Order: sequence, then structure tokens, then C-alpha cells
Amino acid sequence: MTKRVIHLNKDTGTAYVYEYISYWDKEKKQGRNKQVCIGKLDPESGELIPSKRLVSPQLPQQQEETLDPTITASAQIVGPSLVLDSLDDNLGLGKLLKSCFPQIYQQILMMAYYLVAEGGALSHCSAWCKSHAPALAVSLTSQHISTILGSITTDQKQTFLNRWMKKLMEDDYLCYDITSISSYSQINEYIKYGHNRDKEALPQLNLALLFGQNGQLPLYFQRLPGNITDVTTLHNLLKTFKALGIKALSYVLDKGFYSKKNVDELVTSGHKFLIAVPLSNKWLKKAIDDVYETIHGPEGYRKLDDEVLYVHTRIYPWGDKRNRCYLHLYYNAKARAEAIDQFNEDLVTYKQELESGNTNGKHQEAYDAFFIITHTPKRGRKVTYNTEAVSQHIKRYTGFQALLSNKIKDPLKALQIYRDKDVVEKSFDDLKNQLDMKRLRMHSSKATDGRLFVQFIALILMSALRKEMRKSKLIERYTVRELLKEMGTLTKITHSGKYGHILTEVTKPQREILTNLNIVQTNQT
Repeated sequence: MTKRVIHLNKDTGTAYVYEYISYWDKEKKQGRNKQVCIGKLDPESGELIPSKRLVSPQLPQQQEETLDPTITASAQIVGPSLVLDSLDDNLGLGKLLKSCFPQIYQQILMMAYYLVAEGGALSHCSAWCKSHAPALAVSLTSQHISTILGSITTDQKQTFLNRWMKKLMEDDYLCYDITSISSYSQINEYIKYGHNRDKEALPQLNLALLFGQNGQLPLYFQRLPGNITDVTTLHNLLKTFKALGIKALSYVLDKGFYSKKNVDELVTSGHKFLIAVPLSNKWLKKAIDDVYETIHGPEGYRKLDDEVLYVHTRIYPWGDKRNRCYLHLYYNAKARAEAIDQFNEDLVTYKQELESGNTNGKHQEAYDAFFIITHTPKRGRKVTYNTEAVSQHIKRYTGFQALLSNKIKDPLKALQIYRDKDVVEKSFDDLKNQLDMKRLRMHSSKATDGRLFVQFIALILMSALRKEMRKSKLIERYTVRELLKEMGTLTKITHSGKYGHILTEVTKPQREILTNLNIVQTNQT
């Protein structure tokens, strides 16, 4: 009985293949095991390069047979890799990975291919690779995957992200958002209890993602502690980009990132921004009061994609230096009922926070405006709604939305750009539901970092494929996963000797996919 294992030399990055051979020791009359290094993996192809010692006649006959199989033909599924290789070539993703991870870039890319095409746990990657091109299964056993993920350094990752951002972010609106990823780990210092967006009673880490709106590709990600709030993360993000030498950017941010401090920093640092402003802010309520009687007239009437809106834009000088910003106000009568429901749901949450003592600084203005807190000797602390203030808010302010920008003057353009930021939400959905990140199974922070990086590479490929499918209207017939499964019967038959390889017959749907994606394939080499 024999089995093979991979050992990665951390100093050189070379992956050595060892074979464990079981045999019967006649003298000791018992079974024994012997470990023999039979070669190393080619860093380019991932194939085994046999050791020169293997030609020695002293090696057991059984080992020689296992190393010299008489195979005349083999088959590999190549359909998914044809599609993903084409995306990789267009993006220059593999070349960039090679420059940052010269020893393991192929394995990183292949794990990403597996996640996009199959979406299961990485522990199943080796089994999938055995039947799919390129042939890297031997270097992607569970043990080797763990070694690879743990070997990805912070410096390598940041170098890649810096180069990737500079390559793609020119003249683009960058959508920034955060999601939570649940975990059972008790030894990862980033796993904390916090606001779990999946409503799970588990600790989590937070994942921040920056997505290019025009390019429709993820640009940057950052792991954050699970107990950190959205509003506090922007400062560190801006600080990180400054350290990387990345100059002024254009951010699109939802109201979870709004604070006076954050807007001050965006303005003074020279970044352009478009940010939603919560209606709980007193200065915003005053601005709405100023236009309440006139915004509903014909001058405010607008239509956006058959949606009727009432709009008002004014110049709003920001801060002590009175930097020019534009405040866009929108009133949507049809959205008012939904806004009332959301407002009441928020109030219930705020009341629970006050009663439990687990308050959130972001909600302080709401606490002050909509609640009455009393203390009595018998009943102690009591929290009740300020019904007059609640009623006034519903009557006066629900149905309104506000966006603040130091770049975009046109209110309809600003609203369209803001609404298009849902690409980040779709990316989070891809990560959790398509790319197997609903729950983290890894415990150490180093392995988690490596796993998140591989997930990010997979998200780039999935986003790029969806973008091409949208251009060619293939998105109307397939999801990303369905398209790759359709390509899953296209197989390469490799013959020994001079015959090379041929591809199996291409089906009509496969031919249409390849044509629409501008992928050229040859049947024989």
C-alpha cells in the first residue's frame, strides 16, 4: 500500500513529493512503513518531476511500477478553464499573482477556479482538480492547501492589492461597504461578537470591500474585528491608501458611514465622495423644513426610470473652511410607506438597546429625539417612546432621502450612482452563497487571511465573468455557475507519444458560449 504527501519547503517554496510505502518485514515479521522522496512539483505546471534516484535498481519494484504507469491516454475536463483562462488573460490576473507569489500563484489561481466553478469547501479542491485542467491536484491536497494559505504574507497581499487597484481604479466611483462573516473559532483574535448582518447568534469577523462601479470589479478588501462599527472604519481605510501612495479617489458610501468626522476627513484629504445622510441629523431636518412647502411643486418634479421624484439641490458649505458641497434632497411618495415601516423597526431596535444598556453611539440623536427615559425608586429605569416626536417625524420627514457630495452637481446622476452601489451587496452575496464563505471553518488568523485572499481572487473572476455575460446577454439564460456547468462536458483527451491531444465534440450551447465570450479554441494540437 502506498500514499503520497506534499511537503512545502518554506525557505525555498519548493513542494517535495514523498511516498509512504507499506511492506512486510520478513525478519521482524511485522508490517513496516518507509518514506521516500520521489521528486518535486514543477512550479509552472504542477506536475511531478521525478527524482534522479528513481532510476536506481535498489528501489522496491512496487515503487518503480507506481512511478512508471503504462498509460496511453488520459482525459481532463477543460470547458470551465477555457472560460476562466480567457478572463485571466484579459485581466492580467495570473501575471500579477505570479509577480507577487512566484512559488504558489498557480495553486492560488486554481483554488479560485474551483470556488467559481464549484463553490464547495476548499478541502474538496484536490478531488475536483483531478478531473479538471490544469493538472494541479497533486499539489492541492488538504495538507498542502493549509500550507499555502498560511504562507501568504501580509506584505505579498498588500503588494498585490496596491498594484491591482492602481491598474483598475482610474476615473471610477468606488463603492465601499462592510459585511459580517460568522465563525465558530475561539482562537482567532479578529472573531468578536458584534452586529451580525446575517442575524446569527455567533461571533464574527467583518469584511470591508471596495468595488469599482464602472469597471464592475472588486478592487480591495480588508479584514476587520467583528465588533468594529462601519462608521469607524473609513479613517483607517483612508490612512491605508495614503500609505500605499494612492491619491484622491471617488467614494460612494451608505448612511452607515456618515459622521461629521468622516465627512471632514474626506473633504480635507481631497477625496471626492457621495454619501447618504441619516434623517436623524438636526441640520438635515432644517434643510428639509426650508424646502418642504416648495419641493412638491412642478419645479421639483423629476422622473428616473419611470419613478416619480420630487427633487431639490442646494450648495451646502461644509465645515469651518466652508468647502463647497452639494446637498441633494429627494421625496418619493410611493416609498413613504416603506420608509415608515423601516423607521418604526429602527425605533424598536433603539428601544431594546436603551433597555439593555447596550447602546450605540451612532444612534444617540435618535435616543434623544424619540425616547423619554425616567427613573423611579420602585421601578427603576423606564424607557418610553416620545409619541409626539415620533408622530411629527413620520408626518414631516418620512419619504425623504438625502445625499451629500463634493463632486456631483446633478441630483438624478447622484441618485443613480448611489443606487448602483448595490454591486457591493451582490458581491457579498456571491462571497457567502456562491463562494462558500457563509461560515468560516478555519481557526488561525493566518490561515483565515490566506483564505480571504483566495476568496477575493475568486470574486474578481466571478465578477469579470458576470460582466462579460451581461455584455453578451448570456446573463439572460445562465447564472455564472450554470454557464460553467454547461461547459463541464468539454473534455481534452491526451494521448501518449506523438498524437498530442484532441477535444471532445463541442455542443451547440458550448459553441454559443465560446462565441459570445470571444473565446477561440482549437480541436487538436
